[in-house]
Amino acid sequence: MKIGLLGGSFNPAHVGHLYISEIALKKLKLDQVWWLVSPLNPLKKKEDMMDFTLRLDHAQAIAGRNPKIKVLGIEVELGTRYTVDTIKRLKKKFPHVEFFWLMGTDNLLQFTRWKKWQHILDLAEVHVFDRDDDFYRATKSRAYLRYPNRITYHKIRKNSASSTEIRRLTKVK
Repeated sequence: MKIGLLGGSFNPAHVGHLYISEIALKKLKLDQVWWLVSPLNPLKKKEDMMDFTLRLDHAQAIAGRNPKIKVLGIEVELGTRYTVDTIKRLKKKFPHVEFFWLMGTDNLLQFTRWKKWQHILDLAEVHVFDRDDDFYRATKSRAYLRYPNRITYHKIRKNSASSTEIRRLTKVK
């Protein structure tokens, strides 16, 4: 079984997450994509986050349109906080599954801030989807320059959905 992992705050989830997931399902011939809704993103302030249960419910409402996309709060169950630890635990719990890490360009630009980011590249294929026409900046990022053969970049039609913009427009943190 091949599963793509799309981790993040989903603060809130939106059609852009769905769009990237559906493209990954097709392009990578995945059986499923799991949205790993983080209880608390280590790179974000707690006060800027919507309630975890609300984020899970909202993500489920968006992802529910596709039966191959599963919304999970599995980091709570696994007791993990960092991507590297989550992937390690998932590989141990599901030894016959091949995992692929999925992310948008915005995450590649700050990937080197993630705990043991180089080790993530050893644990799973990393696939980056061009969210915001930032191909040039992304391919000049430290992570991509250092490991261009271990990060697959997918130029796709743009989807302008943004959690930040949704929060700004709705005044939701």
